[in-house]
Amino acid sequence: MSRIKRSNSQELGGQKQQAKRRRQVDERVRRTRARLGSALVALIHEKPFNDVTVQEVLDRASVGRSTFYLHFRNKNDLLLSQLEMFLETMSTTLGNRKEESHRVLPVAEMFSHVGGQNKIYRALADAGRLNDFFDLAQGYFSRAIEQRLHESRRCSHLLHQELSARSYALAASLLALLKWWVDRGAKEAPRAIDELFHRIVWRGVQ
Repeated sequence: MSRIKRSNSQELGGQKQQAKRRRQVDERVRRTRARLGSALVALIHEKPFNDVTVQEVLDRASVGRSTFYLHFRNKNDLLLSQLEMFLETMSTTLGNRKEESHRVLPVAEMFSHVGGQNKIYRALADAGRLNDFFDLAQGYFSRAIEQRLHESRRCSHLLHQELSARSYALAASLLALLKWWVDRGAKEAPRAIDELFHRIVWRGVQ
């Protein structure tokens, strides 16, 4: 083997090793963050968020303090990271599973999850963090709705600026609907809320 070919082969092998190490590091980071997030959620079900300490999260997750601060500034930062994970999942679900339907967001699934995690919602409200959730959700849902509307032939007559504005307004409407639903005791079935929201969506773009 020539010196050039040997050098190229060694370089390629080194790149593969680096990529493998990066994947291993990324997986360790993902597992650590998941353990911390699960620990926080479990503790919120046991006591008010403001009473939960970082040390309790560390003990529950079996993670060291120095490791925690490599990933998060404080428990509020950890909480917001969990909210972002949830919003990322909800806003990409339809696209990831290539759902061909009139739905712009998986509203039924989201409301089912929120209803089952009502203590988390209440913990956010008690801790004064509910607005943080709504601010994050507004951005995630606006982008997801705009993408789905853009892909729909029923919206081909809308200019980009109007499509963006409508998407933002629809995301705000969904969040208002979520607050109304939770505050009234989540009486309506998530599927019924899904159908109601999508009637609002499509009547608004006719």
